[in-house]
Amino acid sequence: MRVFPLAERKSLTRVEDILIDPSSTPAPAEATACARAVAAARARGAAVVLFYGAHLLRNGAALILDEMMAKGWITHVATNGAGTIHDWEYAWLGRSTESVEQNVATGTFGSWDETGRNLHLALYAGALRGEGYGVALGRLIAEDGVTLPSPEELARLICEEPRHPLTAARADLLAAGMPSGRVVVDHRWKQASILYHAFRHGVPATVHPGIGYDIIANHPAFNGAVVGRAAGLDFRLLGDSVEGLDGGVVLSVGSAIMAPQVFEKTLSNVNNLRLGAGRSIVQNHSIYVVDLQDGGGWDWTQGEPPKTNAAYYLRFCKSFSRMGAPMHYVQCDNVAFVHNLYRELGRLVA
Repeated sequence: MRVFPLAERKSLTRVEDILIDPSSTPAPAEATACARAVAAARARGAAVVLFYGAHLLRNGAALILDEMMAKGWITHVATNGAGTIHDWEYAWLGRSTESVEQNVATGTFGSWDETGRNLHLALYAGALRGEGYGVALGRLIAEDGVTLPSPEELARLICEEPRHPLTAARADLLAAGMPSGRVVVDHRWKQASILYHAFRHGVPATVHPGIGYDIIANHPAFNGAVVGRAAGLDFRLLGDSVEGLDGGVVLSVGSAIMAPQVFEKTLSNVNNLRLGAGRSIVQNHSIYVVDLQDGGGWDWTQGEPPKTNAAYYLRFCKSFSRMGAPMHYVQCDNVAFVHNLYRELGRLVA
């Protein structure tokens, strides 16, 4: 694979054009019922977990989510691999997104050196601390780089402690040939990164990628084991938050595949452990799903449609409707919903 400097790419969006001031007037969207549910959840100390797709970030919601995390209204954020690509590119370059159609034809789609290299740098460094994808990348942005041990130190630790839980991570880093010592990666647009804000506020941030889903796979540094290890740690971290979901709220904003698929497995795992310990399953939570796609013309409060109905195949509605709680579907622009949710919560808890 040949890779190219990210600055040479024709990027389609810029930080200064997309970031939304939380104090500005939002576009119309109905978020009152959700705001009441979130306020009630936080009043009782229950979790509020936000799953989001990359478009929420690309539509400029970072500063709004920063405020919501700072106020304790969101207790966990979870995104897919694409969410991390744009998150880091905005923070480092101030620009992101590209023409998929044009760049696939020239073999350059995703073939950008700094993106693939520095995301892997974050994951290698995070693995040595037992950190998952979201925390590792948030830390890279917050601290403007990482510090890596020397090859000699890695080899010594592997030989002296072959059964240590970090041996595989150390071996991956040793084989990667990454530079040692302090590696500076300056992020001049930190404010545009959701993962940076989550790290700064101590809010758990998890990433749930797929192998081959994201442009970092188009880089010579790509290592599926490193990505998988980080994602595996994040899956466990998400389980910790779902454990606190009794009476809480799940928000799925613009994530048609990752959110429903990952949440259903996480919830099942938590219920499995609870029942094994003689406890009740997660209950009394609410689910709000937001997307531009219509809900198939189906009344989801009546349960899921039959397989003969096209709405049955809307994964983002169907899976969440099975998760032991009322599923409320809101068809609207994702950032308009989040912005209105922020404003409504401000009125409720002021």
